Amino acid sequence: MSITTRAAVLRHSTTDQPFAASTPLRIEELTLQAPGPGEVLLRITAAGLCHSDLSVVNGDRPRPLPMVLGHEAAGVVEAVGLGVTDVATGDRVVCSYVPSCGTCSDCAGGHPVRCAEAQAANRDARLVTGRRPFSDASGAELHHHLGVSAFSEFTVVSPRSLIPVPDDVPLETAAVFGCAVLTGAGAVLNTAVVRPGEAVAVVGLGGVGISAIMAAALAGAHPVIAIDTVESKLASAKEVGATHGILAGDSALEQIRDLTGGGVAVAIEAAGHPAALATAYAATRVGGRVVVAGLPHPRHQIEVPIASLVAEEKSILGSYMGSSVPRRDLPRLFELYAAGLLRADALVTSSAVPLDDINLALDRLHSGSEVRQIITPGG
Repeated sequence: MSITTRAAVLRHSTTDQPFAASTPLRIEELTLQAPGPGEVLLRITAAGLCHSDLSVVNGDRPRPLPMVLGHEAAGVVEAVGLGVTDVATGDRVVCSYVPSCGTCSDCAGGHPVRCAEAQAANRDARLVTGRRPFSDASGAELHHHLGVSAFSEFTVVSPRSLIPVPDDVPLETAAVFGCAVLTGAGAVLNTAVVRPGEAVAVVGLGGVGISAIMAAALAGAHPVIAIDTVESKLASAKEVGATHGILAGDSALEQIRDLTGGGVAVAIEAAGHPAALATAYAATRVGGRVVVAGLPHPRHQIEVPIASLVAEEKSILGSYMGSSVPRRDLPRLFELYAAGLLRADALVTSSAVPLDDINLALDRLHSGSEVRQIITPGG
C-alpha cells in the first residue's frame, strides 16, 4: 500500500541565484510507501525553513541526492506501523532530527544527539529502519533528510523522532521547537549552563541565535548582547530579551568589552561562519566559555591562539542540537512557551509559505531578511 504526496525534491545543489528562477527545489508528485514496522505516517502541518536546509541546497553541507528536504516540522500522526506504541493516530507531534535509539552508551548516558545508530542513518539519508520510503514517477528511490523529509504533504518517520505537542501550543509554532528553539536554547541552558548575572553574547541572529537570546534572558544573564550584520535583526533580538544590539564590524569587540568590563562570560556562535566564531572567541573574557552552535561548511577551519586558550583558560564547546535530550527538554520548553516565558512566536517573521513558493522563501532566507519562514505543505 502507498499514497501520493507532493514534495520539494532537491536533485542538484546549486548557488545559482535567485533560487526563484533557478528552482533547485522542484515540486514533484511522489509515491510514499505505507509505514512499515517501527515507522509512522505523518501529515506535515508546518515545516520551518532553516539555514541547514539552505546549506544543502547551495552545497555547503553535501548530502546524498536526490533528496526530499526539510528537517524542522510538526504534524499529525495519520497511521502507525507494526509494533509502534509510542504514538497513535491523531497525535499532534513535533519532529526531532536525531532519532536516538535510547539504549546505546551515549543515549543511556544522557547524550542522545550522539547516538551512533541515528547518526549513521542520517549520514546515509535513510530512516533508522533502513528504508527510504519516497520514490519518484520513474520508480527511483529518493533520499530522506535527517529522518524527517518535512517539505512534503506526508512523510514517514521513526517514532523515535516524535515528541508530543500540548494542545495549547499551535503546530505552526511547535515546528520551530524541533530545531531552532532546541538548538539555541539548549546551547545556553545545556551546553554553556549559563548562570544568573553572567554576561552573554550571541553572534548571529537567525532562528538559533534568537532562541539563544530568549534562553539567556530566561536564565537571568546580564547583559545579553546580540551581534549581527543585519541591523533589523538587532531590534528583533531586543524584543525577546537582548539588552544591547551591536552591528558586526570593526568596533564590535570594543563595544562588547566596554559593556562588560573586559568580555562576556559566555559567547554563543550561531552563524556557522569562521568570522563569527572569531568574534565570539575574542569577545569572551578570561575563563569564559565559547559555544559553537552554528554549522559551517565542512572545509572551514578555525585559528585559535593556543597561548590565549591556555593562559586565559577559555573553553570552546561544541553544541549539536543544543546538547539536548529532546524527550526531556521539549516538554519543558513547551511549558515555558505556554506560560509566556519563551516567545517562540517571535521567530516566525513572515506569513505561511505554500510549498510552491519554497524557492522564493530560500531567496529571502539567503538575503537575511527573515528569521524563520513556515512552509505549509498542505496548502
